[in-house]
Amino acid sequence: MSASLSSQAIIYAILALNSEIALQKEYLESSDINQEEMENEEDILSDLEQAFAEFISVYKTRCKQDKKLPSIDELLNNPL
Repeated sequence: MSASLSSQAIIYAILALNSEIALQKEYLESSDINQEEMENEEDILSDLEQAFAEFISVYKTRCKQDKKLPSIDELLNNPL
């Protein structure tokens, strides 16, 4: 996967997944979800977190190769 994706695509995926995880957690904590949907929505959150972890792993490898890329902390803690 990592060889065919540009660093920009990986960064975009990380930021998008990070946002989606935050939204999914917010939704799970809200009163908008009924008990029947809870398990499915928790599975979705788990899948999002797994994808996020995989992209972070790929990005860390890229950061070792390209010292000009921002660190994970810089990427996630700076507003766009």
